[in-house]
Amino acid sequence: MNTVIVAEKPSVGRDIARVLGANRPGDGCLSGNNYIVTWALGHLVSLMEPDELDERYRRWRMADLPILPADIPLKVLPATRSQFAIVKKLMNDRDTGEIVCATDAAREGELIFRYIYRMAGCKKPVKRLWISSMTDAAIRKGFAELRPAADYDALYESARCRSLADWLVGMNASRAFTLRYGALLPLGRVQTPTLALLVKRDREIAEFVPRDYWEVRANFGDFEGLYYDPETRESRAATKEQAEKIKREAQGKEGEAVESRRELKRVPPPRLYDLTTLQRDANRRFGFSADKTLKLAQALYERHKAITYPRTDSRCLPPDMREKALKALYNLPPKYRPLLQPPFDRDMNAKRFYDASKVSDHHAIIPTERRPGAMTADEEKLYDLIARSLIAAHYPDYTYESTRLRVLVSGHEFRAGGSVPKDLGWRQVISPAGEKEKETPLPDVREGEKRVAQKVSARKKQTKPPEKLTDATLLSLMEHAGQELEDEELRERMKASGLGTPATRAATIERLIQVGLAERSGKSIVSTEKGRKLISVAPDAITSAATTGKWEKALNDMAVNPDAVAREQRQKRFMEGIRRFTVFLVEAAKQAPSGVRFEREAARPKKGGGQKAPKTPVQKKTSVVQDSNANKQTKV
Repeated sequence: MNTVIVAEKPSVGRDIARVLGANRPGDGCLSGNNYIVTWALGHLVSLMEPDELDERYRRWRMADLPILPADIPLKVLPATRSQFAIVKKLMNDRDTGEIVCATDAAREGELIFRYIYRMAGCKKPVKRLWISSMTDAAIRKGFAELRPAADYDALYESARCRSLADWLVGMNASRAFTLRYGALLPLGRVQTPTLALLVKRDREIAEFVPRDYWEVRANFGDFEGLYYDPETRESRAATKEQAEKIKREAQGKEGEAVESRRELKRVPPPRLYDLTTLQRDANRRFGFSADKTLKLAQALYERHKAITYPRTDSRCLPPDMREKALKALYNLPPKYRPLLQPPFDRDMNAKRFYDASKVSDHHAIIPTERRPGAMTADEEKLYDLIARSLIAAHYPDYTYESTRLRVLVSGHEFRAGGSVPKDLGWRQVISPAGEKEKETPLPDVREGEKRVAQKVSARKKQTKPPEKLTDATLLSLMEHAGQELEDEELRERMKASGLGTPATRAATIERLIQVGLAERSGKSIVSTEKGRKLISVAPDAITSAATTGKWEKALNDMAVNPDAVAREQRQKRFMEGIRRFTVFLVEAAKQAPSGVRFEREAARPKKGGGQKAPKTPVQKKTSVVQDSNANKQTKV
């Protein structure tokens, strides 16, 4: 009997086939040694569109909303129908004794396989391949440790609830607001709150009114102090009159050092990369968009086999990865060898980086034992970040001497601070993105020592508006969305969620740009007029990070719950809540402000039928529902 292995992508399928000795080419597959390796092309199967459920939904009408089917059937995506037919035939072949799910080891990968399996009507037993690296050794180890598919039922159920929720909320909300305003207005549980973050920052910038202030500096000969107002706790004078008064009263006067503090401070190496921190760092250092970083990381993982699975939210390694990580370090390209000499220590900082309790489905991103071949310049930059991150983890702490001086002159306080590196430690390997090391040593001034303010100057300055968001700062806001909530319990619950997942945040940003709700402006991302208007009419419940954060938390809890009965109850409650929310959104659209006008958009040509929106500016084949976690094949 044969074992059919279903990978998510052809490139992954070919790697698995090579390791298993399945080298005989076939139609959409490779075979040999009683293995047949085939593959999806991302999603082969998705949820049906409304008009496929009922012909009347082909024309968009407010009277038909909300659309709340008891069940949403699956369909084969037309663009990849031929590959689905191949996979279905192989799965159900009488010579097939077992199926191995080898899609990406994550929630979306689980959904891709289960939808294919269901649509194929397959009843064959299934095992799960769960690996974090595409090296030959990792693939062999994964096949030696295959687990029953049932072990991942909770992950699938969570993924399916996410899929259904995105369909119900996005499909209904998008149709309702599109009909209300006569312009294509896509809404989604992750996409819309992300847009709200952009709009909020752009409004803060637009409404910002600069305020004058004055910096007063006193030169004491061998150091300079900045005036500090203990009442406002700011290093500035609020008015010109105040600044001139301080200058007049301090100029040439003798002051006394009331505080002189020197401390040796230590900064441990930064934790290893998860996808979000890698995307942020690559944006700050190289200007890469989040989407570009993800694509480069996928290439390093799939094509070069040079890094471990990149779509992770963990920044630690399990303890049993220790020897493998060290082997990866010693197999790095020759240019890294000088960094593997003292103070490099194979046991340094072990407890900080090897912590199983802080590892979720996949551990932190690190290099594999396989040395990469020829890479593009951008791939090399990203690989270098990852390699140096792991090297730095084995270096001592960065230590520096921090100095603080406070001098009182005529009752006015002047402060000076400085730092001098003592041991560069891990900063010999990497330095913080965008930070230039400045040595600012201060003299050895003792408390009680007298110093004359030889020259006092007052300089007018202005407060600056908040900075525009970049990929890096927007990703950070998405990751920590909801942490500013006043509700302490909800804030705690959102710590592990945020907006979207590391694997989907880049797609969310790109989709906002694709549908005209946001745009790039140099290195920044800003909302468009259309995006700002959409947030102004959308209800707070769909624009708030708290809503989607609660959902993501519920989905995560579902995915890790081993109790099938408890999971079923949670699924039922979750979907009931989604249905109520969908009804609310449709009613909110009906009652939305009438005074807002959206610019009418040029019609897009229809391709082969599909939904028909009455008198709306967009004719399209697919729905506007798709959110960042949604179907990879579907276009908005």
